[in-house]
Amino acid sequence: MTPAAVLRVGFVGLGQIGKPMALRLAAAADVSLVVHDVAPEPLRELADAGAEVAGSVAELASRVEVVCVMVRDDEQVREVLAHVVGSAQAGTVVVVHSTIAPQTPGQLAGIAEGHGVVVLDAPVSGGAIGAADGTLAILVGGPDDAVARVRPVLELMGSKVVHAGPVGAGTRFKLARNMLHFVAFTAATEAQRLAEAAGLDLRALGEVVRHTDSITGGVGAIMHRETTAPLAEDDFWHGVFSHVRALGEKDLAFAVELAESLDVDTPLARLALERLGPGLGFRDGAGAPPRPPKEK
Repeated sequence: MTPAAVLRVGFVGLGQIGKPMALRLAAAADVSLVVHDVAPEPLRELADAGAEVAGSVAELASRVEVVCVMVRDDEQVREVLAHVVGSAQAGTVVVVHSTIAPQTPGQLAGIAEGHGVVVLDAPVSGGAIGAADGTLAILVGGPDDAVARVRPVLELMGSKVVHAGPVGAGTRFKLARNMLHFVAFTAATEAQRLAEAAGLDLRALGEVVRHTDSITGGVGAIMHRETTAPLAEDDFWHGVFSHVRALGEKDLAFAVELAESLDVDTPLARLALERLGPGLGFRDGAGAPPRPPKEK
Protein backbone atom coordinates (compact mmCIF):
# COMPACT_ATOMS: atom_id res chain seq x y z
CA MET A 1 0.00 0.00 0.00
CA THR A 2 1.36 3.42 -0.90
CA PRO A 3 1.49 6.24 1.65
CA ALA A 4 -1.11 8.14 -0.40
CA ALA A 5 -3.68 5.45 0.47
CA VAL A 6 -3.29 6.05 4.20
CA LEU A 7 -5.87 8.35 5.77
CA ARG A 8 -4.65 10.57 8.61
CA VAL A 9 -7.23 10.43 11.40
CA GLY A 10 -7.28 12.06 14.83
CA PHE A 11 -9.31 10.85 17.81
CA VAL A 12 -10.13 13.07 20.79
CA GLY A 13 -11.72 11.50 23.87
CA LEU A 14 -10.54 8.05 24.95
CA GLY A 15 -13.19 7.12 27.49
CA GLN A 16 -15.23 3.97 27.92
CA ILE A 17 -16.49 4.01 24.33
CA GLY A 18 -13.95 6.28 22.66
CA LYS A 19 -10.94 4.17 23.60
CA PRO A 20 -12.13 0.94 21.97
CA MET A 21 -13.25 2.90 18.92
CA ALA A 22 -9.78 4.41 18.64
CA LEU A 23 -8.11 1.04 19.17
CA ARG A 24 -9.93 -0.31 16.13
CA LEU A 25 -8.59 2.59 14.07
CA ALA A 26 -5.09 2.02 15.42
CA ALA A 27 -5.24 -1.58 14.21
CA ALA A 28 -6.19 -0.59 10.65
CA ALA A 29 -3.43 -0.70 8.05
CA ASP A 30 -4.87 2.15 6.00
CA VAL A 31 -5.22 4.60 8.91
CA SER A 32 -2.51 6.72 10.50
CA LEU A 33 -3.94 7.57 13.92
CA VAL A 34 -3.16 10.51 16.20
CA VAL A 35 -4.88 10.64 19.60
CA HIS A 36 -5.40 13.10 22.44
CA ASP A 37 -6.97 12.86 25.87
CA VAL A 38 -6.50 14.54 29.24
CA ALA A 39 -5.94 11.15 30.93
CA PRO A 40 -2.50 9.55 30.51
CA GLU A 41 -3.44 5.87 30.78
CA PRO A 42 -5.51 5.52 27.61
CA LEU A 43 -2.87 7.51 25.73
CA ARG A 44 -0.23 4.97 26.76
CA GLU A 45 -2.50 2.12 25.65
CA LEU A 46 -3.11 3.75 22.27
CA ALA A 47 0.59 4.46 21.85
CA ASP A 48 1.32 0.79 22.53
CA ALA A 49 -1.25 -0.06 19.83
CA GLY A 50 0.65 2.06 17.29
CA ALA A 51 -1.07 5.46 17.51
CA GLU A 52 0.81 8.74 17.77
CA VAL A 53 0.04 10.95 20.77
CA ALA A 54 -0.58 14.67 20.37
CA GLY A 55 0.02 17.05 23.25
CA SER A 56 -3.06 19.13 22.45
CA VAL A 57 -6.18 19.17 20.31
CA ALA A 58 -4.66 21.93 18.20
CA GLU A 59 -1.55 19.85 17.51
CA LEU A 60 -3.69 16.85 16.59
CA ALA A 61 -5.87 18.91 14.24
CA SER A 62 -2.85 20.26 12.39
CA ARG A 63 -1.68 16.73 11.54
CA VAL A 64 -4.84 14.99 10.31
CA GLU A 65 -7.61 15.07 7.68
CA VAL A 66 -10.40 13.70 9.86
CA VAL A 67 -10.98 14.44 13.55
CA CYS A 68 -13.22 12.06 15.50
CA VAL A 69 -14.56 13.52 18.74
CA MET A 70 -15.97 11.42 21.59
CA VAL A 71 -16.06 13.68 24.64
CA ARG A 72 -18.61 14.04 27.42
CA ASP A 73 -21.02 16.83 26.55
CA ASP A 74 -21.87 19.86 24.41
CA GLU A 75 -19.50 22.13 26.30
CA GLN A 76 -16.54 19.84 25.73
CA VAL A 77 -17.44 19.35 22.06
CA ARG A 78 -17.53 23.13 21.57
CA GLU A 79 -14.17 23.48 23.30
CA VAL A 80 -12.61 20.79 21.10
CA LEU A 81 -14.00 22.39 17.93
CA ALA A 82 -12.61 25.80 18.94
CA HIS A 83 -9.12 24.30 19.08
CA VAL A 84 -9.61 22.33 15.86
CA VAL A 85 -10.72 25.24 13.66
CA GLY A 86 -7.75 27.29 14.79
CA SER A 87 -5.27 24.71 13.52
CA ALA A 88 -6.91 22.46 10.95
CA GLN A 89 -6.36 22.73 7.23
CA ALA A 90 -9.28 23.67 5.02
CA GLY A 91 -11.29 20.60 4.10
CA THR A 92 -10.76 18.85 7.43
CA VAL A 93 -13.81 16.85 8.51
CA VAL A 94 -14.78 16.81 12.19
CA VAL A 95 -16.92 13.81 13.14
CA VAL A 96 -18.74 14.34 16.45
CA HIS A 97 -19.60 10.98 18.01
CA SER A 98 -20.82 12.48 21.30
CA THR A 99 -24.57 12.61 21.87
CA ILE A 100 -25.37 16.32 22.06
CA ALA A 101 -28.39 18.63 22.05
CA PRO A 102 -30.41 18.60 18.80
CA GLN A 103 -29.57 22.22 17.93
CA THR A 104 -25.83 21.90 18.60
CA PRO A 105 -24.67 20.16 15.38
CA GLY A 106 -26.04 22.94 13.19
CA GLN A 107 -24.40 25.57 15.38
CA LEU A 108 -21.07 23.74 15.25
CA ALA A 109 -21.30 23.37 11.47
CA GLY A 110 -21.92 27.10 11.13
CA ILE A 111 -18.84 27.92 13.20
CA ALA A 112 -16.65 25.45 11.32
CA GLU A 113 -17.79 26.53 7.87
CA GLY A 114 -16.15 29.91 8.31
CA HIS A 115 -12.82 28.12 8.69
CA GLY A 116 -13.25 25.73 5.77
CA VAL A 117 -13.93 22.82 8.13
CA VAL A 118 -16.88 20.43 7.78
CA VAL A 119 -18.75 19.07 10.80
CA LEU A 120 -20.67 15.79 10.79
CA ASP A 121 -22.71 14.60 13.73
CA ALA A 122 -22.29 10.84 14.06
CA PRO A 123 -23.46 9.56 17.45
CA VAL A 124 -23.15 5.84 18.08
CA SER A 125 -25.38 3.12 19.48
CA GLY A 126 -24.12 -0.15 20.87
CA GLY A 127 -22.13 0.86 23.94
CA ALA A 128 -18.66 -0.25 24.96
CA ILE A 129 -19.24 -3.82 23.77
CA GLY A 130 -20.19 -2.67 20.29
CA ALA A 131 -17.21 -0.30 20.27
CA ALA A 132 -14.82 -3.09 21.20
CA ASP A 133 -15.96 -5.56 18.56
CA GLY A 134 -16.68 -3.01 15.82
CA THR A 135 -20.44 -3.58 15.69
CA LEU A 136 -21.63 -0.09 16.60
CA ALA A 137 -24.46 1.56 14.72
CA ILE A 138 -23.17 4.98 13.64
CA LEU A 139 -25.83 7.53 12.76
CA VAL A 140 -24.47 10.29 10.53
CA GLY A 141 -25.76 13.72 9.61
CA GLY A 142 -24.01 15.91 7.05
CA PRO A 143 -23.33 16.54 3.36
CA ASP A 144 -23.07 13.54 1.03
CA ASP A 145 -19.48 14.14 -0.08
CA ALA A 146 -18.11 14.47 3.45
CA VAL A 147 -20.00 11.40 4.62
CA ALA A 148 -18.66 9.40 1.68
CA ARG A 149 -15.14 10.56 2.49
CA VAL A 150 -15.23 9.39 6.10
CA ARG A 151 -17.37 6.27 5.59
CA PRO A 152 -14.31 3.94 5.37
CA VAL A 153 -13.23 5.23 8.80
CA LEU A 154 -16.69 4.80 10.27
CA GLU A 155 -16.97 1.26 8.89
CA LEU A 156 -13.85 0.31 10.83
CA MET A 157 -15.72 1.16 14.04
CA GLY A 158 -19.29 0.17 13.22
CA SER A 159 -21.05 -2.57 11.30
CA LYS A 160 -24.07 -0.37 10.52
CA VAL A 161 -23.44 3.15 9.23
CA VAL A 162 -26.63 5.09 8.48
CA HIS A 163 -26.52 8.42 6.62
CA ALA A 164 -29.60 9.89 8.31
CA GLY A 165 -29.69 13.19 6.38
CA PRO A 166 -28.19 16.69 6.67
CA VAL A 167 -26.17 17.84 9.65
CA GLY A 168 -28.18 17.32 12.83
CA ALA A 169 -30.05 14.30 11.49
CA GLY A 170 -27.65 11.86 13.13
CA THR A 171 -28.31 13.40 16.52
CA ARG A 172 -32.07 13.40 16.01
CA PHE A 173 -31.84 9.74 14.98
CA LYS A 174 -29.88 8.88 18.12
CA LEU A 175 -32.30 10.76 20.39
CA ALA A 176 -35.27 8.88 18.92
CA ARG A 177 -33.45 5.59 19.38
CA ASN A 178 -32.42 6.39 22.96
CA MET A 179 -35.88 7.64 23.89
CA LEU A 180 -37.11 4.13 23.10
CA HIS A 181 -34.18 2.62 24.99
CA PHE A 182 -34.76 4.44 28.25
CA VAL A 183 -38.55 4.36 28.15
CA ALA A 184 -38.17 0.60 27.77
CA PHE A 185 -35.78 0.55 30.75
CA THR A 186 -38.40 2.39 32.78
CA ALA A 187 -41.04 -0.12 31.68
CA ALA A 188 -38.68 -2.90 32.74
CA THR A 189 -38.45 -1.46 36.24
CA GLU A 190 -42.27 -1.37 36.36
CA ALA A 191 -42.44 -5.02 35.31
CA GLN A 192 -39.86 -5.90 37.97
CA ARG A 193 -41.97 -4.27 40.69
CA LEU A 194 -44.98 -6.28 39.56
CA ALA A 195 -42.97 -9.50 39.42
CA GLU A 196 -41.43 -8.88 42.84
CA ALA A 197 -44.84 -8.22 44.40
CA ALA A 198 -46.08 -11.44 42.78
CA GLY A 199 -43.25 -13.41 44.40
CA LEU A 200 -41.31 -14.12 41.22
CA ASP A 201 -37.57 -14.49 40.59
CA LEU A 202 -36.42 -11.17 39.05
CA ARG A 203 -33.21 -12.61 37.61
CA ALA A 204 -35.15 -15.39 35.92
CA LEU A 205 -37.52 -12.77 34.50
CA GLY A 206 -34.55 -10.86 33.08
CA GLU A 207 -33.20 -14.04 31.50
CA VAL A 208 -36.56 -14.75 29.87
CA VAL A 209 -36.80 -11.18 28.53
CA ARG A 210 -33.33 -11.35 26.99
CA HIS A 211 -34.01 -14.83 25.59
CA THR A 212 -37.31 -13.98 23.91
CA ASP A 213 -36.11 -10.56 22.67
CA SER A 214 -33.22 -12.30 20.93
CA ILE A 215 -35.81 -14.39 19.06
CA THR A 216 -38.48 -11.79 18.33
CA GLY A 217 -36.34 -8.66 17.98
CA GLY A 218 -37.93 -7.00 21.00
CA VAL A 219 -39.63 -3.65 20.44
CA GLY A 220 -37.93 -3.29 17.07
CA ALA A 221 -40.15 -6.11 15.78
CA ILE A 222 -42.99 -3.67 15.03
CA MET A 223 -40.81 -1.00 13.44
CA HIS A 224 -41.23 -1.76 9.73
CA ARG A 225 -43.62 0.91 8.41
CA GLU A 226 -42.36 4.03 6.63
CA THR A 227 -44.99 6.24 8.26
CA THR A 228 -46.97 6.61 11.49
CA ALA A 229 -50.12 7.55 9.57
CA PRO A 230 -53.36 5.67 10.35
CA LEU A 231 -53.56 2.20 8.81
CA ALA A 232 -55.80 1.59 5.81
CA GLU A 233 -57.84 -1.59 6.05
CA ASP A 234 -56.16 -2.98 2.91
CA ASP A 235 -52.67 -2.31 4.32
CA PHE A 236 -50.68 -5.51 4.95
CA TRP A 237 -49.82 -4.27 8.43
CA HIS A 238 -53.49 -3.79 9.35
CA GLY A 239 -53.94 -7.52 9.78
CA VAL A 240 -50.59 -8.01 11.50
CA PHE A 241 -51.07 -5.15 13.93
CA SER A 242 -54.68 -6.12 14.66
CA HIS A 243 -53.25 -9.34 16.04
CA VAL A 244 -50.53 -7.48 17.94
CA ARG A 245 -53.12 -5.14 19.40
CA ALA A 246 -55.47 -7.96 20.43
CA LEU A 247 -52.70 -9.82 22.25
CA GLY A 248 -51.21 -6.64 23.70
CA GLU A 249 -54.42 -5.20 25.09
CA LYS A 250 -55.47 -8.55 26.53
CA ASP A 251 -52.16 -9.10 28.32
CA LEU A 252 -51.82 -5.49 29.42
CA ALA A 253 -55.33 -5.57 30.90
CA PHE A 254 -54.49 -8.74 32.83
CA ALA A 255 -51.18 -7.26 34.02
CA VAL A 256 -52.82 -4.03 35.21
CA GLU A 257 -55.50 -6.07 36.99
CA LEU A 258 -52.79 -8.14 38.71
CA ALA A 259 -50.91 -4.97 39.67
CA GLU A 260 -54.02 -3.44 41.20
CA SER A 261 -54.65 -6.59 43.23
CA LEU A 262 -51.09 -6.40 44.55
CA ASP A 263 -51.22 -2.62 45.12
CA VAL A 264 -48.40 -2.00 42.61
CA ASP A 265 -48.50 1.26 40.65
CA THR A 266 -48.00 0.61 36.90
CA PRO A 267 -48.58 3.96 35.13
CA LEU A 268 -46.70 2.99 31.97
CA ALA A 269 -48.74 -0.20 31.59
CA ARG A 270 -51.99 1.73 31.98
CA LEU A 271 -50.82 4.31 29.44
CA ALA A 272 -49.75 1.54 27.06
CA LEU A 273 -53.18 -0.07 27.32
CA GLU A 274 -54.71 3.25 26.31
CA ARG A 275 -52.24 4.10 23.54
CA LEU A 276 -51.16 0.81 21.98
CA GLY A 277 -53.91 0.80 19.35
CA PRO A 278 -53.55 4.43 18.25
CA GLY A 279 -49.78 4.07 18.28
CA LEU A 280 -49.97 1.09 15.94
CA GLY A 281 -52.08 3.15 13.54
CA PHE A 282 -55.68 2.34 14.47
CA ARG A 283 -58.10 5.26 14.78
CA ASP A 284 -61.28 5.58 16.82
CA GLY A 285 -61.13 2.06 18.19
CA ALA A 286 -60.77 0.41 14.78
CA GLY A 287 -59.15 -2.99 15.09
CA ALA A 288 -59.76 -3.11 18.83
CA PRO A 289 -60.51 -6.57 20.23
CA PRO A 290 -63.75 -7.06 22.14
CA ARG A 291 -63.20 -6.85 25.88
CA PRO A 292 -65.04 -9.14 28.27
CA PRO A 293 -66.88 -7.38 31.09
CA LYS A 294 -64.78 -7.04 34.22
CA GLU A 295 -65.87 -9.37 37.00
CA LYS A 296 -67.20 -7.72 40.13
